[in-house]
Amino acid sequence: MGGARLQNRPLEERITVAGFGGQGVVLMGKILAYAGLLESKNVTCLPSYGPEMRGGTANCMVTISNSRIGSPYIAKPSSLIAMNEPSLERFESTVEPEGCILRNSSLVKREVARSDVAVAGVRATEEAEALGDVRAANMIALGAYIQVKPIVRHQTLLQALEKSLPTGRRDLLALDERAIQRGFELVQ
Repeated sequence: MGGARLQNRPLEERITVAGFGGQGVVLMGKILAYAGLLESKNVTCLPSYGPEMRGGTANCMVTISNSRIGSPYIAKPSSLIAMNEPSLERFESTVEPEGCILRNSSLVKREVARSDVAVAGVRATEEAEALGDVRAANMIALGAYIQVKPIVRHQTLLQALEKSLPTGRRDLLALDERAIQRGFELVQ
């Protein structure tokens, strides 16, 4: 999936990353957007939080394109990364036909109901626990997504992680790099 198709048409990937507040979905979006910038692409990043930061809903809309982007708002994403079941429930129907849905199968127990999209599942939460810190689940999902939809290079994603990781999470850089690598491996 991805490589040949992306070369035959202008690149524009519209991604919705969604989950509970505290799962790092906004950080995932920011890292994707920064990776696009590092590759000289046009990007937008629009985070959205529910009424409470932790435990409420959060999502981030990211567009990466080699042409102009009209709006940061995404009504019909080409990809969805669903970190929990309520996010899959909310956004599954919005993904465009022939799009992609990546689900955190540790927390999203139901299968994707649609047959007109590519579907990948990764046990991000379980794999993060195996690495020693459940907070790395977002990076496992991010690595898996870039393996499924190579919109930026793996190395660029790692550079974006290093440059955009908040000061309070700098001690997790090595873990997050391992988690992204684990995500790459899980879908090969």
